[in-house]
Amino acid sequence: MKGSNLGEFEELVLLTIAALMDEAYSVAICDELSRHTERSVKLGVVHAVLNRLEEKGLVKSQLGEATKTRGGKRKRFYELTMQGKEALIRAKSMRDQLWNMIPSLIWKNL
Repeated sequence: MKGSNLGEFEELVLLTIAALMDEAYSVAICDELSRHTERSVKLGVVHAVLNRLEEKGLVKSQLGEATKTRGGKRKRFYELTMQGKEALIRAKSMRDQLWNMIPSLIWKNL
């Protein structure tokens, strides 16, 4: 696997793919990220991240069937690989450990 560290946006894309399951294609991923992050997400950036995640072995893709509504074009669907699932679990575990280190006194003052 090429490169094992996840950037923030890579992690968000992986989480979105996991959430969308069988409907994880670039436009749906972009729309879902925009909706949940409340920020503008560019399709070109999502494509670049998807390519990078595929190079790292964290996702795999396959073309769907051509549809009339898309003018005969086929969607490329993405799914997590086992390495992608493991990367998300590691990222969550690391974040949970860090959150658990924060003393409860800090939260009482907020």
